[in-house]
Amino acid sequence: MKKNFFKYSFLVILLFHTGCGFEVINQKKIFNFSIKQINTEGNKRISQKIKYNLLSLSKKEAPNNLIISIKTKKGKAVKEKNIQNEITKYQVSLEVEITLDYYGKKIFSEKESYNVNGDFSVASIHSTTLNNEKKLIDNLVENVSKQIINKISLRLDDI
Repeated sequence: MKKNFFKYSFLVILLFHTGCGFEVINQKKIFNFSIKQINTEGNKRISQKIKYNLLSLSKKEAPNNLIISIKTKKGKAVKEKNIQNEITKYQVSLEVEITLDYYGKKIFSEKESYNVNGDFSVASIHSTTLNNEKKLIDNLVENVSKQIINKISLRLDDI
């Protein structure tokens, strides 16, 4: 009797879990967009990196066309000082404002803001400090680019 109960309960649980609606995402449909134009404003280096990250995933012959406007702003502030009042860490903040204009099955526009922060240490050699800052900015730009790409793919998936 107990064995039959466990068998039937296992089957019932299995049926509920297999019917949950989980579906594997088709990778070809995710990046099914074409960027027709990108307008940049603000920090040129950061805007260009975001632009190239987005253009690398764009397809020329895709049904969904985008026009993107990017406004970037970089801030740098002192985060830590030591006992001798020397700066030991800086904090860098990036503010990126994106306006996406979709032209495809539906035509609509949306605005999104992304704020990312990070800090880097001051080295004894100034060039090393500058390299630390560049690496941090590159990492922050990669994070923002991934967030933008996720937003675009999710939005296009909803259409």
